[in-house]
Amino acid sequence: MKTGPCRCTVRQSRKEAEKEMRSLATKHNDPDARLGWAERLGYGAGGFGINALNGIIGTFMTIYMTNVALLDAGILSTLIAVSKIFDGISDIIVGRMVDNTHSKLGKARVWLIRMCLPFAVSVMLLFFVPQNFPEFAKYIYVFVMYNMVNTVCLTSLLVPFFSMISLITRNAYERGFLGNIQQIFQTLGNVVVNALFVRMLWFFSSSADSYFNQQAFSMTMLVFCVIMLITSLIAVIFTKERVQDTPSEEAQAGNTAVAGRKASFGETLKALFKNKYWVILILANFVIFFVVIFYSIGGVYYAQYIFGDMEQISWMNNAISIAQLVVMFIIPLMMRKLSKSWIYIIGVGLMTVGFLGFGLTSGMNSVPVMIVMNVMKGLGLGLSGGIALGLVSDSILVSQLRTGIDAVGVGNAGSSAAQKLGLGLGQAIFGIVLSASGFDAKLDLAGKAQPASTISAIQFMYTWIPFVMCLVVLVLLLVFFRSIDRELPELKKAHGIAEQ
Repeated sequence: MKTGPCRCTVRQSRKEAEKEMRSLATKHNDPDARLGWAERLGYGAGGFGINALNGIIGTFMTIYMTNVALLDAGILSTLIAVSKIFDGISDIIVGRMVDNTHSKLGKARVWLIRMCLPFAVSVMLLFFVPQNFPEFAKYIYVFVMYNMVNTVCLTSLLVPFFSMISLITRNAYERGFLGNIQQIFQTLGNVVVNALFVRMLWFFSSSADSYFNQQAFSMTMLVFCVIMLITSLIAVIFTKERVQDTPSEEAQAGNTAVAGRKASFGETLKALFKNKYWVILILANFVIFFVVIFYSIGGVYYAQYIFGDMEQISWMNNAISIAQLVVMFIIPLMMRKLSKSWIYIIGVGLMTVGFLGFGLTSGMNSVPVMIVMNVMKGLGLGLSGGIALGLVSDSILVSQLRTGIDAVGVGNAGSSAAQKLGLGLGQAIFGIVLSASGFDAKLDLAGKAQPASTISAIQFMYTWIPFVMCLVVLVLLLVFFRSIDRELPELKKAHGIAEQ
């Protein structure tokens, strides 16, 4: 009797081997095994391109719309604020789409293939407002294209991209490593944009006197869109979705206390809102992203109208981004000595001091002092941002252990919504205040200065509003959040969960 493998098995094994040879991902299918550096860096590369474009939209779109398309900042900001309502809903829709996707590339990677080109095209169109359109038609065009970029295309890229971490590996260490690498590449994207974007505008400009023209923005955006397409394909080619079914690790271990029970949306939301730790973190996420967009957009206007040179945005923002990047490599060492909550609090505290110091010393017009203050902001942002995902997970676990309700999906959706709301409202409020201050880009074309009220508004929004908001969050964290370091271990012990 023959005992060798059947032909169909041999053919299947041969096909799998050929597929492995064509793939540049780590050469194994074990979801619990370590990944190779090529796959780790390949995943991070995807975040570089996508977030570079996202950073350009957040930082430079407003000044393009006011100084090239000649649109009113107040009306533009209202359109953006309204758009964020649809943007928040699209997260839930795309998440369900990813869950229900079945393809040869898996659940998430296929969406990077499907959506990277539409994202690039829609971004190009967003930064190409037709000059011959009537003013009312321009606003309609911007509203439609902004929603196409953010609500449809960017969401359809970012939700699958973030989901890839859970689909590539089930190894807890590798998931944390991939998350950290993604943040590093995201920050690198911001550094590159800060350093090169304005210089590229000058290089491609159709005028030797100004980079505020359509050709400069179109060609510069084309370069970054091509980079995004390439890095998205790298992320697909160098990664593999090994986890076919992704129940929680706690549920796999049979720990129903941690896995939680399914409940209605309303019941789950009620459980979360009774959890002060989750509520404070949602508020903190909103504030931090509100502040990020304020200093991103505000820095552009600060450089242009206070320093008189938009190229100064390079050192202003890179002082923040480089410090943020460096401190991410230190966080694992800090976690050996400090709890995640203290690292988060220290981060928010450094941001608060950085904004206060910049405001108090801005009258000195000392670039070295300003760089030091922005470095402090960056260190604070890196500490708080680098530890935020872990703390959100801890706060959700508190809810599950208290109530027995599985709140992972809704809890993380709330965090994502807070970030988008912070970015959207921050961008909208900045534009509304700028418009109310009397800002008029047509004064630049006529060679006239902006009114003093506009200069004061830019200084106030770049420094003092972020300072006050960070200070409020810092107080809330110190007074109400610190007890999580005591309560969470007690809850784990009560449910027989060993500390890892």
